[in-house]
Amino acid sequence: MSTQSSPTLASGEHAPMSAGLVGLFALCAGVLVANLYYAQPIIELIAPEIGMSIERASVIVSLTQIGYAIGLFFLVPLADLLENRRLLIISGIAAAASLAAAALSSQPSIFLMVSLLLGLSSVSVQILIPLAAHLAPEALRGRTVGTIMGGLLSGILLSRPLSSMAAQWLGWRAVFVIAAAMTLLTVGVIAVTLPRRVPQHRASYASLLASLWHLFARFSVLRQRALFQGLLFAAFSLFWTAVPMELAGRHGLSQSQIGLFALVGALGAVAAPIAGRLADAGHSRTASLAAMVTAALSFLPGLLGGSLAILALGLTGVFLDFAVQMNMVLGQRAIYALDAASRGRLNALYMTAIFVGGAAGSAIASTLYTRFGWAGIVATGGTLALVSLAAFLASSRGQQVA
Repeated sequence: MSTQSSPTLASGEHAPMSAGLVGLFALCAGVLVANLYYAQPIIELIAPEIGMSIERASVIVSLTQIGYAIGLFFLVPLADLLENRRLLIISGIAAAASLAAAALSSQPSIFLMVSLLLGLSSVSVQILIPLAAHLAPEALRGRTVGTIMGGLLSGILLSRPLSSMAAQWLGWRAVFVIAAAMTLLTVGVIAVTLPRRVPQHRASYASLLASLWHLFARFSVLRQRALFQGLLFAAFSLFWTAVPMELAGRHGLSQSQIGLFALVGALGAVAAPIAGRLADAGHSRTASLAAMVTAALSFLPGLLGGSLAILALGLTGVFLDFAVQMNMVLGQRAIYALDAASRGRLNALYMTAIFVGGAAGSAIASTLYTRFGWAGIVATGGTLALVSLAAFLASSRGQQVA
């Protein structure tokens, strides 16, 4: 892919996206979003060194997701107002600085503050995806977004095993140092290669934020998709925050073994391109129903014990990841079709709801597991998925879901 030209695109223009450019978007998305998840499987290593109890350790993950939700609401809408590549560069540099600060932290208050800032600055990936939606033609938008989401979801799912294995061999602080270096390298690639996009929207920042409420009230599809995916992502975050504790505490797995276990979840990333193609072909409702049923059923293997327990947990990870990722892409394809000029803000609202759900799931994971064991995780995760399915079925009766 040539790096000699970086065209400036107005909001309504479409430039063809080569396979190389789509691949670059996917790679950048994966590297940037992984920053949110490196701490998740190693909180039991981090907590004692910074003076936190294991029961409160999941607050680290929760605060990162809360920071991400805040950034989604207050920063991502700027993609409809300011030049996109500059926003990506600034937020990427801030994320690298936050990762470096995490590596140097030794006090719980400082580490928690840095975790919040890391989440806040990692929203650059949610500027990248609407930019790709602008560049892709309508007929290929679902496929393009699905491919890039595949890269993003690979980043989410691979971050956990990579973090676990690196922490065992190099220590948990090295995880954040390596992540900071990778983020800075990605920022350099973005600066040299990605096209500039100058939105046509002209408004003050205050009016831009005020318009979020109007968009949320205007589009029922946005509200519905945000609810469905927020509940599913709460179940997803609950599972992946608690399962390292179950594997280490009950089954005696090491950090590297937990990392290998987490690799099975990466299989779920194949759902994103599949979902994009199904959406382009007009099968969003059927695919969404299948995804939500799969998510609800995925927790059942967790009830198995004995020699099959670890295999059962792996099956839950694969099917839950597949279902959650598929439904996320289907939702994005639906909301991007609502209003081309507002894609940044629509994506901000959608992803804010999702990560509020994720933060809630992460926040209760440690306490729920400590008090009720793995049965409490299975019951809660399965219930969240069932509520999402019930909401989808209720909405589908009115034929309002896209």
